Amino acid sequence: MHKSLFCTLILAAFLSKTSYAQPDRWQQRIKYAINVKMDVQNNQFSGTEQIDYWNNSPDTLNRVFFHLYWNAFQPNSSMDVRSRELGKIEMGTDRSGNPIYDWDDRVKDRISKLLESEEGYQKVKSIKIDGVEQQLIVHETILEVKLSKPILPKSKTALEVAFEAQVPIQIRRSGRDNAEGIRYSMSQWYPKMVEYDYQGWNANPYIAREFYGVWGDFDVKINIDKNYLVAATGVLQNANNIGYGYEDAGIKVLATKEKTLTWNFKGENIHDFVWAADPTYKHISKKVNGVILNVFYKPTDKTGDSAWNNVLWAAEKVLPYIEKRFGRYPYQQYSFIQGGDGGMEYAMATLLKSASLGTVFHEWMHSWYQQMLGTNESLFPWMDEGFTTYAEGEVSSYYRQNWAAQSPFINNGAKAGIASAIEKDNTRMPLHQYNSYRGYVDLANSGLEEPLSTHADHYNTNYAYSQASYSKGSVFMTQLGYIVGDSVRDKILMEYYNQWRFKHPNANDFIRVAEKVSGLELEWYKEYWVNSTKTIDYAIGNIDLINNKTTITVKRKGKMPMPLDIVVTFKDGSKEIHYIPLNLMYGAKPAENNIPRTVHTEWKWTDPEYDFTTERKITEIKSIEIDPTHRLADINSGNDKLVVPN
Repeated sequence: MHKSLFCTLILAAFLSKTSYAQPDRWQQRIKYAINVKMDVQNNQFSGTEQIDYWNNSPDTLNRVFFHLYWNAFQPNSSMDVRSRELGKIEMGTDRSGNPIYDWDDRVKDRISKLLESEEGYQKVKSIKIDGVEQQLIVHETILEVKLSKPILPKSKTALEVAFEAQVPIQIRRSGRDNAEGIRYSMSQWYPKMVEYDYQGWNANPYIAREFYGVWGDFDVKINIDKNYLVAATGVLQNANNIGYGYEDAGIKVLATKEKTLTWNFKGENIHDFVWAADPTYKHISKKVNGVILNVFYKPTDKTGDSAWNNVLWAAEKVLPYIEKRFGRYPYQQYSFIQGGDGGMEYAMATLLKSASLGTVFHEWMHSWYQQMLGTNESLFPWMDEGFTTYAEGEVSSYYRQNWAAQSPFINNGAKAGIASAIEKDNTRMPLHQYNSYRGYVDLANSGLEEPLSTHADHYNTNYAYSQASYSKGSVFMTQLGYIVGDSVRDKILMEYYNQWRFKHPNANDFIRVAEKVSGLELEWYKEYWVNSTKTIDYAIGNIDLINNKTTITVKRKGKMPMPLDIVVTFKDGSKEIHYIPLNLMYGAKPAENNIPRTVHTEWKWTDPEYDFTTERKITEIKSIEIDPTHRLADINSGNDKLVVPN
């Protein structure tokens, strides 16, 4: 190595150490080589997996586990029973007086009605290590493998897996022949090794919620009828032999005389793999910032074509903004694939029911808050769905403000709707963020709220899970901007990305990054917002003239303490901000605007009331308002503002 290069590397290493220490938590590693042969006549396939598995833990493993997701799509499965049980819970009535039940409308009781040919299954025929068959125990959607020889710490093991599967009628996320007519939405389709981490095996049965996996590399070969176009995770290795829009410019792909084609995709440093196939798929693509963006959809009419072309157009416009706000996208491609039952994220791809840009942006942002960060979604669904919902709101607002009206693929009626949404953005907060606050407040007032620390599958209602994970999780991030300042929050997100991508962070990992970047103590925020259902409610109290100064009393009516921004507006149009730090923070956020600000002494969380003063007279005051930016998730905003009578 050249001496100057060596010195440069040492300096770079030193500088990185002196900013923020990088996490050193161990994690497992995996490499899949998967070969499958799909029979499109009977919707079944057989396959093999050659798996290299690195046990980087300090533990000796006497058994391993695999996910067999499709076994959930059988009558009386745990998913079926759980869905039907939740469907018995009445949540109120609609406008016509009909009862509303706590169904997941996509599932309901559909699994219980499946015919044998419509069911799904995954059967592992054998698993061998060094040619020796291992003992297999099936627990519905979890396969337990008792090892003939333990896997020692810091060692690698090779497993040979033989399996077969039947693709279920599309019920939830994966399956065949969905409502839009897509033949195959192939997610959760292979025996997937369960993640083993610092908490042990995460062998969660497939009940309803989402996923957690081992970081690794995938080399997947799919043999299927040559009339089918395949869209997938990873990069197609034999594009110039396959065609279908994947081939290099100027290449003429020769037609095969065989009945099938074998598609070979590779993806590196990912924790899942999805593919979809349909004989009528249309493929459009564009390269942006070095990333190939693909869209695959089933043409129906010109309107449908315009909508999916708009997906590609919008993705091109927002990618630079996404990378600036949330971190660089590190893979060679990303694919938006029509399929599934709504929107569902996977590595380097998403399944989308429709071309709705809200869903498009949401699922794409999962590439950051799940596919790159890899949080355990069973334990921290709010870090996945909530952070993604927050990011979706930011991206949607940026797109509306800067690009939507310029799209050549939408009509004047749609542009009028965009103008209305922009107006709402500019009057309060981005529309998606406002909706998250409303969703959270409704949940907090419903009597059904459970702590965000609840396991995703163990919420008592679908409603509580959804509003907690999506809405309250999103509010966590917007409200963090209120606590530390929006610009500081944005730096936290970038540092979180830089430190924890590809490392499976948990809630405490995020809070520690936030504390280091902001210089504030924030454990209290996690404990109240995540581990309890205590709510925020502050009110303006009395206004008195004491020692020729105006004294204003603020009351904490809720059980969750917060720092406060209070704006006093005077009749002459001038304003003052009175900032009251919370004592648990041990510091104050920086000023966020040019309005004169007074930083008062900290409010002790044990005190129910707090007094502060202004030099101006009561007769000069027009109004007093707590949190004028509306980022504080106060469940009773009606007492946040006092207008002083003339």
